[in-house]
Amino acid sequence: MTAPGLFWLTRDFRFADNPALAAACTDGPLLAVFCVDDLLMSQGAASRWRLEQALRAFDAALRKRTGGRGVLVLRGEPDRILPALVQNTGAQRIQQSDWPTAGMRAVQDRLRAALAPLGAGLELHGGHLLAHPAMLRSGAGTPYRVYTPFARALRQHGADRPGRDAPARITPCADDHQGLAIETLDLAPDMHRGRALLAKFALPAGAQQAEARLDTFLDQAAVYPAGRDHPDLPATSNLSEHLALGEISPRRIWAIASLRAAAEPALAPGITKFLSEVIWREFSWHLLIANPDLPTQPWRQEWSEFPWQQRTSALSRWEQAATGISLVDAGLREMRVTGRMHNRVRMVVASWLTKHMMTDWRLGLQHFADSLTDWDPAANAMNWQWVAGCGPDASPYFRIFNPVKQAEEFDKKGIYRRKWLAGFDGSAGPEAIAYHDSLPTDWHVARHWREDASDERLRGGREAALDAYNWFRSERAA
Repeated sequence: MTAPGLFWLTRDFRFADNPALAAACTDGPLLAVFCVDDLLMSQGAASRWRLEQALRAFDAALRKRTGGRGVLVLRGEPDRILPALVQNTGAQRIQQSDWPTAGMRAVQDRLRAALAPLGAGLELHGGHLLAHPAMLRSGAGTPYRVYTPFARALRQHGADRPGRDAPARITPCADDHQGLAIETLDLAPDMHRGRALLAKFALPAGAQQAEARLDTFLDQAAVYPAGRDHPDLPATSNLSEHLALGEISPRRIWAIASLRAAAEPALAPGITKFLSEVIWREFSWHLLIANPDLPTQPWRQEWSEFPWQQRTSALSRWEQAATGISLVDAGLREMRVTGRMHNRVRMVVASWLTKHMMTDWRLGLQHFADSLTDWDPAANAMNWQWVAGCGPDASPYFRIFNPVKQAEEFDKKGIYRRKWLAGFDGSAGPEAIAYHDSLPTDWHVARHWREDASDERLRGGREAALDAYNWFRSERAA
């Protein structure tokens, strides 16, 4: 029996620039395995639902390359399942694309220990990042703490070259291993909203869709700098889900976009601005790798003493998108229905929670982690800390977004808010109605949205936040 090339599929649902998959194909007939384990099931429901779509798309594409053999899906912990698979098949190694979080590091360590008595090993491959963190260091030899010099260093270094693609035709492992049926798989049984409703508004999943979406975006990249902050305009790339699930790699995006910018100078400014956002994602990951507790602890430790509010009735209204602040509620309703939220709106939504409501940023992070289909542990943590003012290179705490002025500037005609708020300017469109159709029975949200954005409320929230900040500074100085 020929030993298979064992590919442990985690968050790398692509065939282009997937070194782990390519290495497994070199090792022998491919056996691609996916584990439904505790680490996966600890993710938010929306991101698990989206991962399931990525798995289905990858499985279908793999079957075309192998002549019918797809992904072996097993339920259980990798350190129990995969060593048994190694022992039964005679594989010498497991190939995995690295996913450098603290949780995955713990799983990898347990797996290595379980493989050692079998004389087998775990080989990790890049592809999730533009460049290895060891290649980007400050003059002091430490990880960068500020985005601008990090971005400058990365542009000077350049992104790593994409790895070779998997073969167009893949020889599958001949042994028939019994696993879970993908067509009946349910990775989000706890989803608190209509699965069919989320599917209705979802973007198509899969590596092929990611490549097509990148091409479409680059075609109109010239409008990106001026349109990227306007939620009523289709100016953004919509690639965040594909990046989060590894349906396309950041270094492939970098390579394709850079070539396009060189070939078409008119697109270069827009592409350069777009790549700065890809670098921001990279910066978040380098910070998370150096500081694994970024999602749970403030980067600036003194902010552990800030008088954040915890769970309150106001937080419940924020979670239910019933604050009475139009741009905030529209964004939260968009996220509930689609699993996505425009980036400018995310900042306004987060600022309202952490500044006007003075609520702990970690509660917002948890809500986003459960609700976003493009959930990314590094970017989610970094962005929340940035808005809250306690992170590296953070927006100052006293920078408080005025959601009314933000709406007037970036949604002048109310198109975005009208889309998501039933009752805003007399609207009751399908998206706004879909939000109410998604609500659990114990949420008592009025079907007709009402505004509560008086100058007194906005001013009072801002003043309370600044008073708390001044008290915090005086306490630290004492």
